[in-house]
Amino acid sequence: MAKKAVQQIMLGTVTKNEDQAQETLKQIKAAGYDGIELNGFMIHPSSFLIRVMTKAAGMPVGKGGQFDWKKLLDQAELCCVSLHEDLGTIQRDPEAVIAEADKLGTDKIVITGMYRFDYSDKEAVRKLTDDLNRSGKVLKDSGIQLLYHNHNCEFRKVEPGKTAYDMIIEETDPEYVNFELDSYWPTEAGVSAITLMKKLGERMKLYHINDRGTKVSGPSMTPILKSDSMELGYGNMNLEELVKQALDVDVDAIILESHKNWADRSPVRSLQLSAEFLKQHMV
Repeated sequence: MAKKAVQQIMLGTVTKNEDQAQETLKQIKAAGYDGIELNGFMIHPSSFLIRVMTKAAGMPVGKGGQFDWKKLLDQAELCCVSLHEDLGTIQRDPEAVIAEADKLGTDKIVITGMYRFDYSDKEAVRKLTDDLNRSGKVLKDSGIQLLYHNHNCEFRKVEPGKTAYDMIIEETDPEYVNFELDSYWPTEAGVSAITLMKKLGERMKLYHINDRGTKVSGPSMTPILKSDSMELGYGNMNLEELVKQALDVDVDAIILESHKNWADRSPVRSLQLSAEFLKQHMV
């Protein structure tokens, strides 16, 4: 049975101190979730640049780098379904990453894409796939799975008819590298998420879920509204089909990651609303 989980990036504004983090995790458990997907840059002290970038994006990291996340999750009876980490950290110090995963009780490390990377450069993408294969082998030798998480930039073309994501799928070894598909970002890029899911098949080990639509917060002054993240079932993506496909290939977890466009401006209220969709369709 796939677990229901929440991505930690949603929680920066509601984990400003350890007591608040404990209360937030309690609410997540009460909403019906089984676990959290943690981020390396949020469970350790983060650089000034990362703090500024995430705050500018409306997703501040909070004070989580000062907390004992293993203890907090145990107290809330939540598991760590996976750990997001950057490829450079894995390459520099794989032993530390493996030890962190073991401590948190997860066997999945997820690469969250490459910073300042040209996904239209075919040779750069080929080097990326080689690096992923090498790091995946190192992690597998210690019982850890390496997964790759997409955004929209992977759907740039490296040549006519082929995207960077196509290359990453084709040139990584399924023995060492698999995938955490985020269906929001290909949809945003004009790509069929269900087609990608079917192409990945059982290589999709985790599924990031979000909805996409329009939420009017004031008078609509023009005939065009801005599309943004929505609570599950409140947007226009065919999430029922996507969830069914994810369950058909036995993903280990379906992980909610909505963005800053939260109902009542509250990530907790937002994840509570989305939990109702997951309860209905993850059967």
